[in-house]
Amino acid sequence: MAELKCPNCGKTFKVDDTSYADILNQVRNKEFDDELHSRLADLTKQANAARDLALAKQEAAQAKRLSELEAKIKQVEVEKELAVTRALAPIERELESTKSDLKTKNAEAKLRESALKVQYEGALRLKDEEIDRLKDLKTKLSTKMVGETLEQHCQTEFNRLRATAFRNAYFEKDNDARTGSKGDYIYREMDEQGNEIISIMFEMKNENETTATKHKNEDFLKELDKDRREKNCEYAVLVSLLEADSELYNAGIVDVSYRYDKMYVIRPQLFIPMITILRNAALNSLAFKQELAIVRNQNIDITHFEENMENFKQAFARNYELASKKFAAAIDEIDKTISHLQKTKEALLSSENNLRLANNKAEDLTIKRLTRGNPTMAEKFAELKK
Repeated sequence: MAELKCPNCGKTFKVDDTSYADILNQVRNKEFDDELHSRLADLTKQANAARDLALAKQEAAQAKRLSELEAKIKQVEVEKELAVTRALAPIERELESTKSDLKTKNAEAKLRESALKVQYEGALRLKDEEIDRLKDLKTKLSTKMVGETLEQHCQTEFNRLRATAFRNAYFEKDNDARTGSKGDYIYREMDEQGNEIISIMFEMKNENETTATKHKNEDFLKELDKDRREKNCEYAVLVSLLEADSELYNAGIVDVSYRYDKMYVIRPQLFIPMITILRNAALNSLAFKQELAIVRNQNIDITHFEENMENFKQAFARNYELASKKFAAAIDEIDKTISHLQKTKEALLSSENNLRLANNKAEDLTIKRLTRGNPTMAEKFAELKK
């Protein structure tokens, strides 16, 4: 028998050993249950605290990594801009210098162009006036020229001006038929040193010289070109009265050089003006040669400009390649940093997943799960529930 004292009234009473054991078990089971619930609550708090701490550390680490990455990106952008600025600085200076040279050369070219334009417009105006005058002469031609041969007419017109306008000129019939053919007249003019200024092969065709068959100017162009080349003449001129009603040939000088090099077809009234035009052009060749020299120098300048431009492109390509390599290296470093951050992120996500699983296990912890496979504990909890 055992004696027990009531904690409220202070009385003592006796109980047998079996009852005492039951009471003692009840007290122990109550204490165990209270302690179990207390420990479960503590574990839950610890799990929640650990999860919150891990999440906070993860967020802090990610924020730090992102801040470092943004700083590196900004640094790379600054370095890239500095590299491009350094690479473009000499190029921009070279371009400014080139632009200045081009402006000066363009201004000089415009001045020369303007002077030549005034000169050529004046010559063209005189030519048009002469053509108009000769057109008027055409209508006033006397019947005397029709009666005489065209060759005699041209010879007479030339001899009238030989002593004054053509003192150093040779104008005679072409009597050299060794090549199988010959023209009518050859005009050659020399300078004071004996150098040839100009040479012209003339062929004269009169409408009245034909009888039954009417010829065209084109019928004689090929043979005239052959004679010009064989006698080493620079120009070939067909003086013709053929195709009298043709508006093309009656309009003035007809340039047929699109078929035969340096060849013209004219009416007899343009015989002397044609010699004058070609002669003046030849006398002005010196001025043209000077212009050609200027153009040649300009071409040399253009060649130098192209060389400078090529050097500029090569220098730009080298600077661009260096800047590109640095930029690629920076991008590679960024990619490595991103890869490292990705691995860190995956590790943190894995840690978070483990914490989530631990939390789920803690939340799923029940008396039934704790007593599974332990019949003694299951029996005790069952008695407590009763």
